[in-house]
Amino acid sequence: MENNLYELQFALDTFYFLICGALVMWMAAGFAMLEAGLVRSKNTTEILTKNFALYSIACAMYLIMGYQIMYGGGWLLGDIHTIDSAQVLADSAAEGFGGASVYSSASDFFFQVVFVATAMSIVSGAVAERMRLWSFLAFAVVMTGFIYPMEGAWTWNGDDVFGWYNLGDLGFSDFAGSGIVHMAGAAAALAGVLLLGARIGKYGPNGEIKAIPGANLPMATLGTFILWMGWFGFNGGSVLKLGDINSAHSVAMVFLNTNAAAAAGAIAALIVARLKFGKADLTMMLNGALAGLVTITAEPSTPTALEASLFGALGGVLVVFSILALDKLKLDDPVGAISVHGSAGLLGLMLVPVTNSAATFTGQLIGAATIFVWVFGASFIVWFIIKQVFGLRVSKEDEYAGVDVSECGVEAYPEFTKR
Repeated sequence: MENNLYELQFALDTFYFLICGALVMWMAAGFAMLEAGLVRSKNTTEILTKNFALYSIACAMYLIMGYQIMYGGGWLLGDIHTIDSAQVLADSAAEGFGGASVYSSASDFFFQVVFVATAMSIVSGAVAERMRLWSFLAFAVVMTGFIYPMEGAWTWNGDDVFGWYNLGDLGFSDFAGSGIVHMAGAAAALAGVLLLGARIGKYGPNGEIKAIPGANLPMATLGTFILWMGWFGFNGGSVLKLGDINSAHSVAMVFLNTNAAAAAGAIAALIVARLKFGKADLTMMLNGALAGLVTITAEPSTPTALEASLFGALGGVLVVFSILALDKLKLDDPVGAISVHGSAGLLGLMLVPVTNSAATFTGQLIGAATIFVWVFGASFIVWFIIKQVFGLRVSKEDEYAGVDVSECGVEAYPEFTKR
């Protein structure tokens, strides 16, 4: 009878992990739709190609080497092909019902690999409309196979890896990846943007900022809703289990807080945009919702619903000013990815100790600095090498005409093209 109970718990936790992983995978569609809506129509096919390809590359590279680097999971997962059911039951009995998470290692890999793809998806929007497709994909190979897994090993692995300290020992905590996933993606994007430069016509000769509106705001809105939905898997799955009372309640709180933070972030960004620009800026509201989600991702389990709402609202306010500040610095980010995932990611990390006594502000600062310095530094080197060997930017002629034709040979909206 006891074995049946542990088998049921194993099945529930494994199934929950897989469902949450599928929700996070669906975020790939959200990023694709959001970015396709916020770029100009002449660059739509290329941004969609990047998002589909980067997800595929992330899955392949994490399988080949990323999971091994991050968790020691065995090359090509040969060590999780089979399962010792007797050992699983013994481990469950040793921990007791509701103890440590017990689930299929295969489900753990699936859940982890979609996080890798999320980090890389952040990069694609920031370098949109002027980067060569194959240069971007070359970077995706290194980012998903090496750069991300290395910083993941120092944080989520829980053990000392390659002689480096485990950041958790220093009081660092990042529940679902505000820093490990989102700020890391933003750091890689920032390095690329610095070497790539701004789009033609984005900044005037006297430093004036010229708006370049996206082609399809309904698509961008749909993408944001898809991301909002997928985030329940992103944060909820990070509880790592479901099959006991405490874990089930924790999952419910994570869902509640995730939703509350997103809503508050959207409202706060909308109000700030109205006060700043005199208009209800849809794109700022969309980014405000995403910033609220990124902010709460660092710790969605310990805040009350009110605290989660306040944290999300802070993220929504911050992202508006961050986007404006980057524009003043002439750092051209077509979709606001660096601000949404970088600025709000850092904010989320620094808010963790407010509700989680196991984390310290010093530990959070050290962790954030470690992640940013490693990812930004390694990414800058890789981007620089790619720039020297292959080049990063398309020609001026191709940028004017749109990269759909030059990079993909297919226009997203051919019936609207004037001949």
